[in-house]
Amino acid sequence: MGLLSLFSKASPALFRLPSGSFTVDREGKVLIGTLPSSFPTELVRDIGQHVIAAFRDADAAQLPISELVMNFATLRITARELRGGAIVFLAPRTAYTPDKSA
Repeated sequence: MGLLSLFSKASPALFRLPSGSFTVDREGKVLIGTLPSSFPTELVRDIGQHVIAAFRDADAAQLPISELVMNFATLRITARELRGGAIVFLAPRTAYTPDKSA
């Protein structure tokens, strides 16, 4: 038993993915948010700037987009346009399990 414990590794710490929202103004500056403080502020700023740029590019191309939905492997980002700014929602994705009652 002692020999096996020499080779065993400690299990990695698992972190919960963030869930919350934040708003950004026309320049991509974060105004207010409900994300946990452990979520990197640089990442929040980066997401906000990309969302504003996407809405601005859509407006320049005359595409009436009011909502963006981005699905990643473990994270879902939903952004809604707010008169030049945006509100961005972050939520962890859950595994799809079909309803067996149907």
